[in-house]
Amino acid sequence: MKEIPKTMKGAILPGNSTVELRDFEVPQPGYGQVLVKTMATTICGSDIRCIYRAHTGKGAEGYIPGTIAGHEPCGIIVAEGEGLRRFKKGDRVVVYHISGCGVCADCRRGYYISCTSPYRRAYGWQRDGGMAPYILCEEKDLIPLPDQLTYKDGAQVACGFGTVYEAIEKIGVCGNDAVLVTGLGPVGLAALMLARAMGASQLIGVEMNPYRIGLAEQLGLADQVFEPDEDVLEKILEATGGRGVERAIDASASDAGRRLAVRAAREWGRIAFVGEGGTCTIEPSPDMIHGQKTVYGSWVTSLWRMEELVERLVRWNIHPEALITHEFPLERADEAYALMAGGQCGKVAVVFGEDD
Repeated sequence: MKEIPKTMKGAILPGNSTVELRDFEVPQPGYGQVLVKTMATTICGSDIRCIYRAHTGKGAEGYIPGTIAGHEPCGIIVAEGEGLRRFKKGDRVVVYHISGCGVCADCRRGYYISCTSPYRRAYGWQRDGGMAPYILCEEKDLIPLPDQLTYKDGAQVACGFGTVYEAIEKIGVCGNDAVLVTGLGPVGLAALMLARAMGASQLIGVEMNPYRIGLAEQLGLADQVFEPDEDVLEKILEATGGRGVERAIDASASDAGRRLAVRAAREWGRIAFVGEGGTCTIEPSPDMIHGQKTVYGSWVTSLWRMEELVERLVRWNIHPEALITHEFPLERADEAYALMAGGQCGKVAVVFGEDD
């Protein structure tokens, strides 16, 4: 392992659709902490929506200006603080991107995302994240990365795949189910990949971006992909024998996408809303009540479920990094964020080289 430098470059997001590289001291781990050498960090849609274009996020998504960005990091531990109980130098790890207080009811369930304590700080938002060669982490926030998975797989697990897995577990997907996913950005594509691995018998996507339609087809993630025209509901019903899908996931965050997910679900169907922001306009009686349907809101995932996911990714022999279409070094982070904001891509990663 090479000697750890004293300083490093880190990317911050000023909020005007630009990226700035600044000099930072490499932090030293304290009690219960480790220093992780970042190997890959992927860019999330919430980074674009709440930070990159403008600092619009509030509360949990409130970015502190000057904070190193990046809440989807994965790497290897290169220095230990005192008091570690599980992890050690040389361990490959995924960073669960919210550092909760650890003692509230939500944290004790593993749902750091739902922690409302003033001690809660998210990596890349209120504490320095993964857009730098090194990241200071609390041991409690780490997930072991199996050798069979790459660092780019792990970065995807850190937010996007973990988020989708949570939603899929809530609605339940198995070989009995036809599954609809509205919105085939990185989260929607992840939903298709995981639903396929869990045995879904029919996978249908809805997307308007030709690049992402092509990516879904290229990767063989969906049996059919429809564009969201005025006849799309009829097309989905026709593809499912006139009855609709058993399970639906909205990753579009659009009113039309959410409404379609609800209306395309058959009687007793289950729907998960994953896409952030926007609105939803439905007619409760015909769209939900008469069909006995259930809509689940799903936000990120829990610590224990993320650890379960990495185990199952190995079992299923699938690699989330397949959704990464573009990679950049840190020095070109501005290009990485601009590409992600433009949407003509799958997942975008900033990579930091190989293990020392």
